[in-house]
Amino acid sequence: MKREFSFDAAHYLPDYHGKCERLHGHTYRAAIFVEGVPDEEGMVMDFVELKELIRDKLLSKLDHSCLNDIIKRPSAEYIALWIWNEMMSVIDDGKRSLKYVQVWESPDSSILIDRGDFEKFSDRLEVARG
Repeated sequence: MKREFSFDAAHYLPDYHGKCERLHGHTYRAAIFVEGVPDEEGMVMDFVELKELIRDKLLSKLDHSCLNDIIKRPSAEYIALWIWNEMMSVIDDGKRSLKYVQVWESPDSSILIDRGDFEKFSDRLEVARG
């Protein structure tokens, strides 16, 4: 199953040399993919439950924010890792788990990560301390 959502946010890339090192904004689109065995109601996860988790765990922090206040280097890759980190504990329950997180920075540019990517690169994720 998959749930898509969008949010508006600003960011700058401090380690990048080009236009994106200056503050600018995007309307991001993201998707959370969940896999598992359907329960007695025939669902891997209720879409309403996932929508509420996205609102509470992600959108409440990301929407209309400066992402640098949350993630030190908020590239699409690190935004996807941050989303995985935030959602893993509320989705993975032994019967279901995160499969992918996808983040679009523009309509034709996105990053897709899976558990292996998170395990390899999560140690590089630096959250901002504000």
